[in-house]
Formats: sequence, structure tokens, C-alpha cells
Amino acid sequence: MRTTPIWALALSTLVTSSTTFAADLPGKGVVVKPLQSTIAEETFQTELVNRALEKLGYDVQQTGEVDYNVAYTAIASGDSTYMAVNWEPLQKDMYNAAGGDQKFYRQGTYISGAAQGYLIDKKTADKYHIHDLSQLKDPKIARLFDEDGDGKADMAGCNPGWVCGQVINTQIKAYGLSNTVTQNEGNYSAIIADTLTRFKSGKPVLYFTWTPYWVSNEMKPGKDVVWLTVPFSANPGSQKDLDTTLPNGKNYGFPVNNEHIVANKAWAEKNPAAAKLFAIMKLPLADVNAQNLRMHEGESSSDDIRQHVDGWIKAHQATFDGWIKEAAAAAK
Repeated sequence: MRTTPIWALALSTLVTSSTTFAADLPGKGVVVKPLQSTIAEETFQTELVNRALEKLGYDVQQTGEVDYNVAYTAIASGDSTYMAVNWEPLQKDMYNAAGGDQKFYRQGTYISGAAQGYLIDKKTADKYHIHDLSQLKDPKIARLFDEDGDGKADMAGCNPGWVCGQVINTQIKAYGLSNTVTQNEGNYSAIIADTLTRFKSGKPVLYFTWTPYWVSNEMKPGKDVVWLTVPFSANPGSQKDLDTTLPNGKNYGFPVNNEHIVANKAWAEKNPAAAKLFAIMKLPLADVNAQNLRMHEGESSSDDIRQHVDGWIKAHQATFDGWIKEAAAAAK
């Protein structure tokens, strides 16, 4: 998805210097090929970057949707330009496998404080005093979350190939849950929608989720659901020794992540305006959550998301203008 220059007519003039005119814009004649994952809710944050790039004069092509590992490979090779959804440290191995800092430009933090982990409904947690994932080693506790009648807890998990699914499988094994818990992998949007339906019908639910995403606006932690801790840190690959314990002593199995914009390094070096833009853009996690909820409630078309981006820019005009001005100045 991409916006068209007509949006420029609807927004106020960003800067008063000569760089506002097309002939002087730093991105004139330069093509940008953005990527994102197949998660529709990542469109908002990607489209906001696209809009800023267009203001700098770049020719932004339609955003491609691919699996994360494909995105890293395509950006590293120069077949694509950037993506706004680099999770650190969750996707550290993917990032490094595709070339790491030798192939990618990554400066600044776009979205901070992205949490993820396991939750169950508060009603079941309170009734059975469940607070830690390891308690599902008890077959009686696990059966509370059995959806298919096999006696094992059914956890709403990740899409096949996602790193979170690898972490979950590692932790199920590490905590001795292989005989009592099954991660249901598949289309996450469909799986979590079914989980929400079960929750609304009063049935126990066990699921993995992350922020920013709409789920925690529908099933609110602390009110409707509770986060489960884990007995100790357990991660796959190069992060096997990663300590996920938080400063408050709680361990939810996953570190708090930040999301970064990553671009092809050679391209970024040739385009200092875009590089500066990627480094300075910041989007509040709460704003992404709120937009994702609007999508869940039905405002999910391309036009809807464009309007959401348009509305965010108008509500944060001075911030957006500042990004453009600072990025344009970097090209001089």
C-alpha cells in the first residue's frame, strides 16, 4: 500500500525553505521499496514512514508483504529498501544471519517498550491461583485450557516461522510442559480471534501476544487477563543465555523489545535525508495499540489506514514537520 501526492494538498506546508519545492527535495528521483510482514497491523507504522519519505521527495513504491526472514534477506541484498518492524532482541539471529550491521543501517528507536508473553483469563487465574506458566505441568491445571479434548492445554501461539514460536517451543520443553501444553501454530489473527470468542463466552483462555497490538485493548491485562511469569529464562539460538528477568524481579520469559527501522546500508549511505529520518522518527506504542484496535473494530481497509495516518500527522503536525526539516537538512 502507498499514499499518493494528493495527501500533500491536505497537509500544511512543512518547511518554508527552498527544500519544500519538488525540484529541491533530497529524495527526488530516488525509488524506495518498503517491506513489512504479513501482519496487517504493521501497516500503520510503515505507512507513516512512507508518508514522511514522500514529503522528502522519494518515489515510494507499494509496500511488499513478506515473512520477516525474507524481508531481512531482500533488504540486505538491495532488492528492497527498508522495513519499520525490526524487533530487537527478538529477531537478533535473523538480523545477524542476513548480514547484521555490515548490511543494514539501523539507528534510533522507532517504537519503545514492546512487551510480549503469556496470558490467561483472570477468572481462572484467581480461582486456581495460577501465576506461573510452569504450573501447567500439573495435568489438572493444563486440562482447564484444553480445547480439543486431548487433555493438554491449548496455547494460542505464533505463525510458523516466527521467532516467538521458536521461543515458546523452547520454553515448553525447558519447563517440562511437553506432555501437558501444545502451542497451536497457524494464522495468528485467526487463532487469537477464536481465543477472544472463547473469552467472551466465559471459557478459560491461554495465549501468547505482544504489544503493540489490539489484543491487550480487548482483553485488558490486570482487569480481564493476567500475565504469567516463567520459572527461569530459556531462549533458543544465540540468546540461550539471555536473562529475561525484569528490574522488578519478575520474569515473563521475553525481554522488553524495541522496534527499529532497518534499511539497506549502502542505500542509506547514499541517501542521508532518509537515513536521518529513520534515525529520528519515534512513534508512541500506545498510539499503535489504539490504531490497531480501530482496525480490529472494522476500520481495516487501505483507505481507513491512510486516514489513520493522516489523522496522526495532523494531531502531531509540529513533530512531523520537525522530522522533515531535520532530515532535509542532513542532505545539505
